[in-house]
Amino acid sequence: MTMIDASLVERAAGWRRHLHAHPELSGQETTTASFVSEQLSALGIEHETGIGNHGIVATIRRPGSNRSVGLRADMDALPINEANTFQHASRNPGVMHACGHDGHTAALLGTAASLMADDSWNGTINLVFQPAEENGQGAKAMIADGLFQRFPMERLFAWHNWPDLPAGKVAVHTRPSMAAGGDWRVKLIGLAGHAAMPHLTRDPINAAAHLIVALNTIVSRNVDPLETVALTVSMIQGGTVSNQTPETATIIGTLRTFDAEIRKAIIARMSEVIEGTAAAWGVKADYEINSTGQVMADTPAEAALSVAAAEAAGLPVTRDIRPAMGGDDFAFLVEGRAGAYVLIGNGPAAGDGKLHNERYEFNDEILGPAISWLTNVAKLALRE
Repeated sequence: MTMIDASLVERAAGWRRHLHAHPELSGQETTTASFVSEQLSALGIEHETGIGNHGIVATIRRPGSNRSVGLRADMDALPINEANTFQHASRNPGVMHACGHDGHTAALLGTAASLMADDSWNGTINLVFQPAEENGQGAKAMIADGLFQRFPMERLFAWHNWPDLPAGKVAVHTRPSMAAGGDWRVKLIGLAGHAAMPHLTRDPINAAAHLIVALNTIVSRNVDPLETVALTVSMIQGGTVSNQTPETATIIGTLRTFDAEIRKAIIARMSEVIEGTAAAWGVKADYEINSTGQVMADTPAEAALSVAAAEAAGLPVTRDIRPAMGGDDFAFLVEGRAGAYVLIGNGPAAGDGKLHNERYEFNDEILGPAISWLTNVAKLALRE
């Protein structure tokens, strides 16, 4: 199986740091896609751009087989102000690669280079550079743009870096790995007025406070304690001045579940709580609960291939890892298809080195293991 030399890892690290310094939000990956296209062209790899907005698919073929496999990396960043001060820190204020998608993209570019230099395989490998993972729209947009009709793939594989898992260790799940995600938003509409005359107003801030408390009891009082659910309020907006009761207040959050029936029940209960709280405090509620998330679960054969690819690369493997309540829209790419999604350890992380933190940093030392795993899993998939 393929082992990755130091020169390719160094090259990939350069790509990764360039991407980290130039992050772009979901749906806005114009320069990121251009950079990826430039590197693919330099490698002599045919590719198509503009798939599902800024998506790219690069195709490498070797004669002798009609088998096909897909490898996917996400490209977008987050609306976070980076606190790191190293040389390749974000140059785009308010935007940061705080989830390691820069590393995922660089590793897939490195895999492209590795596969181009390797004539030990036959078939077709499609390298999918996907935009807009963070807002859950990129995979669906590429599918709607004919991804699988234009680039047939029998099975797909992807990975995510994982802080606190030992660097280079590959985690392959034996049960669902990522929850079905979805956001929700509630706008409470009251009657504005002078803050010193609250009896003449309908206070949406007060209603929002009670609603937050009520929402936070739904899981503890409506879900079997043995089930796993996350219902979180993550944003509140309302008011502009200290001496006015504002007209509106908005709260925003996320809902993560593994079971579809439990999700339906929670959404129904949320609706009851939202409407009841609004009525109790004399305000109106305009709300939307997004329930379009998808649980990520490996197919057994592809999970076994993932383990074999890691072992062939000499990487340590664990199958004893708990699911995460985070989501990944790679789940839409493998919905009804064969595929697997693994974690590769990013190494020890302090409290501010976690995913989605303003001081997070991808560990370039795991680019070699990631490229090796991606290369090996593609080759094994074509041989089976």
